[in-house]
Amino acid sequence: MPKHDNVVGLDIGTTKVSICVGSYNEGAIEVRAITKAVNSGLRRGMVVDIEDTVSAISAVLEDAERICDSPITSAFVGIGGAHINSVSSKGVIAVSRADGEIAEEDVKRVIEAAQAVAMPPNQEILHVIPKSYTVDGQTGIKDPIGMVGVRLEVEAHVIGGSSAAMKNLTKCVTQAGISIDDLIFSPLATSKILLTKKQKEMGVLLVDFGAGTTSIAVFEEGELIHCNILPVGSMHITNDIAIGLRISLDAAEKIKLKYASALSEKIKSDESINLANFDANEKEKISKKYISEIVDARLDEIFSMIRNELKKVSKDGMLPAGVIFTGGGAKLDGLIEYTKENLRLPAQIGYPMMEMSGMVDKLDDPIYTTTVGLMLWGLEKSGDRKNPSINFDKLGTVGDKVKSFIKNFIP
Repeated sequence: MPKHDNVVGLDIGTTKVSICVGSYNEGAIEVRAITKAVNSGLRRGMVVDIEDTVSAISAVLEDAERICDSPITSAFVGIGGAHINSVSSKGVIAVSRADGEIAEEDVKRVIEAAQAVAMPPNQEILHVIPKSYTVDGQTGIKDPIGMVGVRLEVEAHVIGGSSAAMKNLTKCVTQAGISIDDLIFSPLATSKILLTKKQKEMGVLLVDFGAGTTSIAVFEEGELIHCNILPVGSMHITNDIAIGLRISLDAAEKIKLKYASALSEKIKSDESINLANFDANEKEKISKKYISEIVDARLDEIFSMIRNELKKVSKDGMLPAGVIFTGGGAKLDGLIEYTKENLRLPAQIGYPMMEMSGMVDKLDDPIYTTTVGLMLWGLEKSGDRKNPSINFDKLGTVGDKVKSFIKNFIP
């Protein structure tokens, strides 16, 4: 198979901007560039400083263009933030053909009907994800095309976000000199690379433990059934350590990465660290157990919020495939054991579920997972759909939601 054009995934996070450039090459996925740059222009996933954000995007674009030795003109961009919300919706139509056979046009119309959902003021729809169809009372249908009936219904999951937040993010990207191929809710892109079809069928919770926010997505029977963005992340743990130890944020971050643990009860009381190793102005020695107790207090808050989200869909302790973690916060020592104890579910760090070539040395790092998923989303949308290397679940996106739903229901 000939080489396809480059596809770019761009993940704009609270503390970093990351990018992944990929393409099809001889029937396989080749990662041509993957890199990141520091960002200070977002807070809780939303732009608060356009200049800083544009600067970070420009820096990572320049680095990626140098690595892959080709210009970047557009990207598939992830979006998250505390402004994202999701609701369930239902669409109902009468089948149009006289013989009652359901056609693609009927599926298109019923999904459009599901979009007529009451969104909060100043919110826009990002995705409309059909969960199942009902034809004349027969429920649980995945693909109604070709069936015969009079009444077609769809149960859908609608994801929306703040119009202002989307416009601000779009402005930052365009000012950096590239256009947006699509805006994608980040956990959906992340799920493409981390979750297997079996996990989605059995029931699984994807947790993206970011710096400023924690994104969650619950899948069951192959479909997304719930998602949300929690307004706390690993950066809050850093802040807590800085306050608790009365040290700088830089020193607190280093201590978190090297010594913090989610399991304070397993740390001996006589273990300590010398703050002078992290900040020349500090002289004290601090108990490692005390540091982990600070971490535990924040984790208790985050996991309480996660359990509340699971309770909303009656899945607290009821997901056989367990919890899959990604994001920079997933590197926290003891997080998996902590999760097993507190959510009563299996838990593991997520790693890419498909073979890729090229610059693959960074693919196992959780901080790059979303940007790789965005690149794969773009390859799926723009590449050869018959390529056996990719077999993605189908989800609609801005600008082409309905068309992609229908296209991908057909084997």
